Amino acid sequence: MNIVTYTAKPQLPEELKPLEELAHNLWFSWNYDAVNLFIRLDHDAWSASGQNPVLTLSMVAQETFEQCAADDSYVAAVNSVYERFKRYKRGETWYSGNTTDTIAYLSMEYGLDVSLPIYSGGLGVLSGDHLITSSDLGLPLVGVGLLYRQGYFQQYLNADGFQQESYPENDWYNMPVRRCPDEGGNDLKITVQMADAHVVARIWEVQIGRNSLYLLDTNIEENSEEFRRVTATLYGGNRETRIRQEILLGIGGIRALRALGINPAVTHMNEGHSAFLGIERIREHMLTHKLSLSEAIQAVWPTNIFTTHTPVPAGNERFSVDLIRKYFPSITHGIEISFDDFMGLGREHPEDELEHFCMTVLAMKLSSYNNAVSELHGHVSREMWHDIWKELPLNEVPITYVTNGVHARTWLAHDVVDLLDRYFGPRFYDEPTDLTIWNRIDRISDEELWRTHERRKARLVQFARDRLEKQLRARGATGSNLVQAKQVLSPSVLTVAFARRFATYKRASLLFRDPDRLMKLLADNDRPIQIIFSGKAHPHDIPGKNLIKEIVHFASQPEVRSRIVFLENYDMNIAQYLVSGSDLWLNTPRRPLEASGTSGMKAAINGALNCSVLDGWWAEAYDPSIGWAIGNGEEYEDEELQDEIEVKALYNLLEQEIIPAFYDRGLDGLPRTWIGMMKRSMQQVGQRFSSARTLMEYAERFYIPALENFRTISADEYKLARELAERMTNLQLHWDQIAVREIISNHSRQLHVGEPLPVEAVVHLGDLTPEEVCVELYHGRIDSQGNIEHPDRREMQVIKRSAENASWRYAVQAECRMAGRQGYAVRVLPKHKALVHEFLPRLVRWS
Repeated sequence: MNIVTYTAKPQLPEELKPLEELAHNLWFSWNYDAVNLFIRLDHDAWSASGQNPVLTLSMVAQETFEQCAADDSYVAAVNSVYERFKRYKRGETWYSGNTTDTIAYLSMEYGLDVSLPIYSGGLGVLSGDHLITSSDLGLPLVGVGLLYRQGYFQQYLNADGFQQESYPENDWYNMPVRRCPDEGGNDLKITVQMADAHVVARIWEVQIGRNSLYLLDTNIEENSEEFRRVTATLYGGNRETRIRQEILLGIGGIRALRALGINPAVTHMNEGHSAFLGIERIREHMLTHKLSLSEAIQAVWPTNIFTTHTPVPAGNERFSVDLIRKYFPSITHGIEISFDDFMGLGREHPEDELEHFCMTVLAMKLSSYNNAVSELHGHVSREMWHDIWKELPLNEVPITYVTNGVHARTWLAHDVVDLLDRYFGPRFYDEPTDLTIWNRIDRISDEELWRTHERRKARLVQFARDRLEKQLRARGATGSNLVQAKQVLSPSVLTVAFARRFATYKRASLLFRDPDRLMKLLADNDRPIQIIFSGKAHPHDIPGKNLIKEIVHFASQPEVRSRIVFLENYDMNIAQYLVSGSDLWLNTPRRPLEASGTSGMKAAINGALNCSVLDGWWAEAYDPSIGWAIGNGEEYEDEELQDEIEVKALYNLLEQEIIPAFYDRGLDGLPRTWIGMMKRSMQQVGQRFSSARTLMEYAERFYIPALENFRTISADEYKLARELAERMTNLQLHWDQIAVREIISNHSRQLHVGEPLPVEAVVHLGDLTPEEVCVELYHGRIDSQGNIEHPDRREMQVIKRSAENASWRYAVQAECRMAGRQGYAVRVLPKHKALVHEFLPRLVRWS
């Protein structure tokens, strides 16, 4: 059948034309006044569209458009919002540097708005907040991802409470995304080789305030059905599907930016899925600038940034040797590299021929900037990937951390935004980087804050009832069951929320280890609690699905049916109701498996209090005045013992501290102690865990230096890259010749604090010269394991050439800084002015 296609657009009156532009820019998602325009236009259409403004416009009757165009109050609201939108786009921003060169941010998923379902959970939502905040700050950053025609799965439960999945098709022509045209007005496309196939991808654009996200789509006629499915589902398919998706994201993503005329001077890999971009950038430099392989690596290394998000092994993508062998020729086309050398880039132990290829390792080896997403996760990551830099002490493994944050205006309920705007003033909107504004929280009276929270909680209860009734109807329930759905939960009861991915390490069922104690709390007539659960298990995660089933079965008991609810198909819409309407946000991961977590941050800025294991972000944020900690940060080898100890600790907190704090009221009916904690929590979390703080850290520590690195390394036809490659090649060739032959201690065995510590060393450099290496004194306190902790590093200087031709005598004078057992060693590191840092795999030599 020959089908001729065309695109139809709603016919908007002139007065309402701004609605189309607003609908296609996700600025609306963090500006409720813009959302309200579509709600006012046609509330039924807005609800039926799934809160999708583009689809809403296509569903509204022409008569309704004409009526609204004749309504001066509605037109005035449209013009007011549109003017605010234009002021935002042209306004001054925190970043005022050069915007010619671009930072490319690549992620497998993006959680920007419920109307664009290309996310599964926390990683995507973090990516979404990252892009939104980069727009607020004016950073020259673009996002790149994949356009999944079925997104992540839709969850529903069968009559037994077991998770089922459906995969509805997305209609991109009625979503806030547009195709990118080429010069002739046709779809802009790029081609990527995947083994023996040429795969074509169309490029789409999502506008996010000042910035853009570009998405690749293989569901086009040029591809066979097999390759049209590459962008079918997020985290779907088999291992071959995954490697194809990651080739498309990494290699295709860079090609898409080039096709768009964008120079990705700096690239940021959000997780290892996009790590093949490093290979594509190397290929570009070799072909375009005529660099050798080693020169191209030195050109891209200072401009690559990698963020790791998980200490869970399954979160770090690995591919078998055979699968990599199949795709190796197409991945490395145009690059003269052997299969073994390529595999070495993706292995912790390059000499191990059986080790799988790890995308995280590839990303780390090709990036000069590597970071985890919380302080604790930084420590865990350095331990986890220590073997890549096994010659370094653990604390020097070059993986730092930037703790995640959340975009306040995306996640604050509009009632709360209105309240904060009144008391914080215009700077709260106009200056998103001024986080001291949260100190004004005490200007809000206890009464006003509590009434706002009560309104949000009442909306959450009504929302949960409506969703539960819908769920039960879908399962075939009738009669009394539907009536009961309308009576679950109460706006006056302490409401606990547990909402996140149902991975087993998150321990959603921890409370159910003591069902009698739980039943007592739920059924208490005077001071009850109620719990709302929501979350998806991965389609292949049977233990995770069984956790959901266990909760649903417990909740079906008549005594507690009105006190426990499981909301199906957890998404950003459900999350926004839960974080803004709950009293207590519960989090029970096995420490240290929660890299960061951000849902508790979202709850906190809305006024909910956190009760969590000291893991991820809460290990940094916890203060007894803002929430509760389950345990004291212990880690256990025996998981059964851990569960037993921590469930008792959790119940003790609930019974002895949390429930009394919520229900103890004064004559005015207000829980003053609880409200005081709400205010302190909002103030501290709002300041410390804002995505504005996160992005400013990324910019100051990584983005701006990496942009400068690009300009420096590419100057004079990549002169520095060529020099650095020559230096590194020489170092690698002769590194085994280096030896610290002798340490000469020119001091007594007992020193007083403040006395000088003169040290000399004889270092054999072989065919290397002193200009090529840095010889350091590594000095500090000796810990109980015999290691040097909190070292003082002092570069040693050459004082003469030793009698032995290839040896050099170095000297330095340090200082005895503290009392106790001290020690020192001498080590040799690479040296070059263009190195971002000197901690390179296998290039360390100790005394």
